[in-house]
Amino acid sequence: MLEKLIIQKTLRVPASTGAVGDGTAVARQLDAALLDVGFSASRALLEHVGALAPGPALDLAATVVSAVRELVGDHVQHNAYFIGFPDDVPDTVEFWMERLRAAVLTGGGTATDAQLRDAVVSGGVNLLDLPGYGAYQHSYAELLAAHDAMITGAGDRVTLLRLGDTTEVEAARLYLALAGSSTPHGEADLAILGELAVACVDGTQPAEIPVRENRAVLNGIRLVLGRPLVAVDTTNDVLRLACQVSGGDASLETPTRFRAFRRRERRILLAALNEVVGANPAKLGDVVRYAERWKRLGERLHPHEYAELPHAREVFAVARGERRVPNLAGRAEAAIRAGAIGPAASVLSAAPGLLLRSADRLLRQASASERTAVVEAVAGALGSASGRLLCSLREHVGNRLTPASARMYVGRSRRAWVGPDERPPLPAEVVAELSALLDAEISARLPESDRPLVVDPEVLDVALPLSGKAAEGGFAVLPRGSRASVSGELLRFFTYWRQTNRRTDYDLSVLLLDDEFHTAGQVSWTNYRHAGAVHSGDITDATNGATEFIDVPLTVDGHYVVPQVYIYAGESFDEVAESMFGYQTRTTDQRGLPFDARTVRARSHLRGQGRVALPMVFARGERGWQAVWLHLYLRGAPSFNRVEENTFTTADRVRALMERRYLTVSYLVDRWRDRTEVMTWNGRLPDEPVTFIGIEAPEELPDGSEAYTLDRLTELIPL
Repeated sequence: MLEKLIIQKTLRVPASTGAVGDGTAVARQLDAALLDVGFSASRALLEHVGALAPGPALDLAATVVSAVRELVGDHVQHNAYFIGFPDDVPDTVEFWMERLRAAVLTGGGTATDAQLRDAVVSGGVNLLDLPGYGAYQHSYAELLAAHDAMITGAGDRVTLLRLGDTTEVEAARLYLALAGSSTPHGEADLAILGELAVACVDGTQPAEIPVRENRAVLNGIRLVLGRPLVAVDTTNDVLRLACQVSGGDASLETPTRFRAFRRRERRILLAALNEVVGANPAKLGDVVRYAERWKRLGERLHPHEYAELPHAREVFAVARGERRVPNLAGRAEAAIRAGAIGPAASVLSAAPGLLLRSADRLLRQASASERTAVVEAVAGALGSASGRLLCSLREHVGNRLTPASARMYVGRSRRAWVGPDERPPLPAEVVAELSALLDAEISARLPESDRPLVVDPEVLDVALPLSGKAAEGGFAVLPRGSRASVSGELLRFFTYWRQTNRRTDYDLSVLLLDDEFHTAGQVSWTNYRHAGAVHSGDITDATNGATEFIDVPLTVDGHYVVPQVYIYAGESFDEVAESMFGYQTRTTDQRGLPFDARTVRARSHLRGQGRVALPMVFARGERGWQAVWLHLYLRGAPSFNRVEENTFTTADRVRALMERRYLTVSYLVDRWRDRTEVMTWNGRLPDEPVTFIGIEAPEELPDGSEAYTLDRLTELIPL
């Protein structure tokens, strides 16, 4: 349903067009139901529900509650292996002995405690095959009965839902925002964009679609529905589109197996190619990079059947090597290899984006006399580059004064690997000059505002969302490198998964690191307790869904707390029917069920490529504990992954990310200070319209105010 999608993405509830009447009782029930899952309805929303007839009011209320429960992970039953968790969790070895004793007694045998302990410690027994291990020994109803009602804490989360316009208006608004975004989206938002593109295919279209993957999603829908393609201006746009409608990778990072195309679709794709190349034959220079994919696509499109489209046929001639086309990147590479760095920068000046992405390499290899030419070329290209690229380069330059302790590489699939940083640092004067040039250009592009800027301090440490690929979808999820303060006295991590076909065993674990990133302990299915942290028990089959929890008191030894999810056996993160990770905060005296939506601070999907997920790290600092988002995946082994075998790998990646300086919202706010009045949000509503920037906007800002919250932070990045 579009309504549910809009609520989850924007926290705005589309207004119902149902019959008017007296829905006051439904509004009261909605208010109570929302509070049970950590949400509240704005006054306008409750008044709207109360003014509907009971039938439409109930329909709207049901949609709202269903949407927010799913958003925070409350739509499934979170059972725990040990019914009394976090109490009554046994010592790990004692638990194995109890399981062994049950197996021996089932077989009619006897064994002493010493014999059982020796069997466990020696590893001569397959512990996972013991009777009753890895499967719930009680129902969810029995878990409910074993726990008291949740004790409400003063710090429990309350997230505000607002009343929006009608579904059609809200859908169109969200569609235009996603389609016209200047930053790439992650998988979750691309899926949302696809759904909205179907609903909005004949409505208003964005004036510009800067991100080419967005073009592929939109044109994929338009191709299937027989609508004209939009914003196709390179050969790669056509290749991305073919990948998209074949269910492949529109980012072109991995090859796609193309499907068969109907004759009408073949003509549309080839006609688009013909128009692009006919308008600018130099666009053929892009074909060589993906020559093999073009050859495979040609087998599906049959370009030889379309004599009236000669320019399209040239694309496949280039891919087959029958025609050679020089390209700018090749000429620049030849100059670099010849040691002609200045001429290489001059060649790349014709492609500002490519020049800026190559700036570090050029500056490293340039002689002292050539650096001036490279900096001048970069300065000349700044005005033609996108604001997103300028911010990316500014962040990069800010990390190049000293070599990193380890250089981390992260692909678009969020797969991470680490290597030594063998790059020499850039000279301090070059870093200072480039930083000043970039600061000036970024500042000049910020929109003018005749309203004061009011900033919530909690948003200042949020990393600028320069790419949606650097984050998962979910609730209160922040971009990689973002920091958020942690309240409460206890962290409770949870992971839930539901297998599709095969028996699947995920393992929630926690690695503790000291201030030098050395291992300080771990909690997992092999070690239920450590320094006050406790595991809820191992589940090895998720036919009907499974949840594992770990409690970590914030008095725990260690400087870094790293929750992780390991695939021990079965389906990958992108194969299971559903998988998620999240964390709750509680006080030590709060009782209640292991999972309570009111205490969920964030919940993210687990859909990356790899066998080990590192969603986030919790760091102890001068300002207390902070949650830092990682959004990383490790390759891992095909099966039997365990925390003990990945301590060094995990520590390297955590260290690399923690030592990197990310460009945050505070950077843009500082750029704004010379252009408009900037005030810190103190909880009191202003008297006049303002521009508000924060995690969540306060209710009842003055009319005429503009609010930029998590779902709109990409709009702050200059164009």
